[in-house]
Amino acid sequence: MAVPPSPEAEKALQSFIVDEGSSTVLTFTVLGASGDLAKKKIYPVLWSLFMHKLIPDDTFFVGYARSALTHEALVERLRPYLKASTDEDKARLEVFLGKLLYVQGKYDELESFQNLNTFINDKVKAAGMKVGNRVFYLALPPSVFVPVTSNLKEACMQATGGGWARVIVEKPFGRDSESFAALKAHLDSLYTEDQLFRIDHYLGKEMVQNLILLRFGNTMFNRIWNRDHIQSVVITMKEDIGTYGRGGYFDDFGIIRDVMQNHLLQVLTLVAMERPVSKSADDIRDEKVKVLKCIEPITVDDIVLGQYIGNPIPGKVDSKYGYLDDEGVPDASKTPTFATAVFKIRNERWDGVPFIIKCGKALNERKAEIRIQFKDVAADIFSNTVRNELVIRVQPNESVYLKMNVKSPGSGFEMQQTDLDLTYNQRFTGIRLPEAYERLVLEVIHGSALHFVRTDELEEAWRIFTPLLKDIDAGKVEPIKYKFGSRGPAESDAMIQKCGYHYTHYDWQSRKEAEK
Repeated sequence: MAVPPSPEAEKALQSFIVDEGSSTVLTFTVLGASGDLAKKKIYPVLWSLFMHKLIPDDTFFVGYARSALTHEALVERLRPYLKASTDEDKARLEVFLGKLLYVQGKYDELESFQNLNTFINDKVKAAGMKVGNRVFYLALPPSVFVPVTSNLKEACMQATGGGWARVIVEKPFGRDSESFAALKAHLDSLYTEDQLFRIDHYLGKEMVQNLILLRFGNTMFNRIWNRDHIQSVVITMKEDIGTYGRGGYFDDFGIIRDVMQNHLLQVLTLVAMERPVSKSADDIRDEKVKVLKCIEPITVDDIVLGQYIGNPIPGKVDSKYGYLDDEGVPDASKTPTFATAVFKIRNERWDGVPFIIKCGKALNERKAEIRIQFKDVAADIFSNTVRNELVIRVQPNESVYLKMNVKSPGSGFEMQQTDLDLTYNQRFTGIRLPEAYERLVLEVIHGSALHFVRTDELEEAWRIFTPLLKDIDAGKVEPIKYKFGSRGPAESDAMIQKCGYHYTHYDWQSRKEAEK
C-alpha cells in the first residue's frame, strides 16, 4: 500500500472536503476522457484521492468524449496507469473501476451536453441524493475550448438541488495578449470567477506552495529579502529529455509559452511579492499582480534562446535526434527549446536585482529550483568567502538548503562551504507528499482558488511576453544551437554571470547520499 499520510497531513488534506451531509453527492466529470491527459494524469489523481479516502466513496466519476467506448474499454485503457501494490489497494481499485461511468457525445453539439446533464441528474436521483455538486475537468485541446465551454454553460451548470458547479481549465490560456483577451471575453460572458479554475500544476507543488510560508512565517528572512541584501534570483527548470515524437505539438508553442510565461513566472511572483494582508486567495493574488505590473516587457536583449541538436549519449535513444529531426517539426523551424531571460522589477524592494528564469529541453539533468544569492560580505576579513545562497529544490528531492561558510574542522583556521539542509524525505519520513494535481483538485472541491491563476495575472503575463513572442513567431530571432545533454548555450551562462550571479563549484548532496 502507498505510504499513508501522517495524521497531520491527512487532517490538512481532509480539510478540503466539505461535509455537507449524506444527502449531497459529488459528480466529477472528465471531458476528453479518451485522451492522454485524462488517462495519464487526471484519472490517476482521482484514483489516488479515492484510494486514500480523501473524497467520498459515493462520488460519481463520469467520462465524456467523442469516442465510442464501453465501460470495459474505458477500464482497459486506464488500468495500466492506476497503481495498486497490496491486496487491499487492489480490491479498492476494483471498486473505483466499477464506479467509472462514460457518456459519448460531441463537443460542438448542445444536445450532447443536454444528454450529459440528464445522465448526471438521473444518477444523483437514483442514488437518493437531494443535492448534486459538480466538477468538470476540461482535458481538451484548445481547438474545442470555445464550443465546449459554451455548451457546458448552457446545459450542465445548473447542479441538482441547487448545488455548486465548477470548471477546471488547462493551459494554454491564449497565445498572446490579443488571443487571451478574446478568450477572456468569451469566458467572462459565461462564468463567474468563482466557477472557473485555471489550473497551473506548478502551483500545486510542495515547495512552490511552501514559498509563502517560508517567506512570511520566518522573521529571519523578513529583513534581508530585498535589494540591499540579495544580489540575484535564478529560477531554473531543466528537462533531460527532448521533444522527439511530440515535436509537432511543441512547435506550436515553444519553451516560453510552454513553461516560462506560466509556471516559472508564477514562481517569480511568489518569490518577489509583498506580504499579503491575509492568506486568502484574492489577497495573495493581488500582491502577485502588483509584482507583474512592475515588470517591463521582455526584449531580445533580455533573453538567450536555444534549440537543441542531436548528440548520441549511451542509454538515451532519443539523444541522437535534434529538434529539427522530428517529422512533425518544419525543417526551418526557429522555435526555441531553451530560454534564459532576465526580468527587471521596478519597485522599491527589487530595483536593480536581476530575476533570471532559465528553462529548456534536452539538457544535462532534470531539476527545478530557486536560487536566492546574497551579496558579498562587506569588508571581508577572510578574503575568500563565497556568497550565501538559499536554494529551494522543487524537484526532484524536495528540499531547502542554505549555503554558508564555516571553519574547516581541525586545528587550522581554513574556511569551507557547507549547508544547512532540510531534505524533505529525510526530515519528514513516512509522509506521503500528494501530487500537484491531487492538491489542486482537492482545492477545487473545497472551492479554494488560492493556488489558481486569476485573469489579471494572465493579462499582465501576456503583456510582458507578447512583443518578444511576436518577433519569435515572425522568425526574427535565431535560436542558438546546443547539444543534447549539455547545459544549454554558453551564451546563457555568460548572460547570467553578466547579471552578477557567481557560479561556485559546490556539489549539494542529501545526507543519505553523503553517507554512502
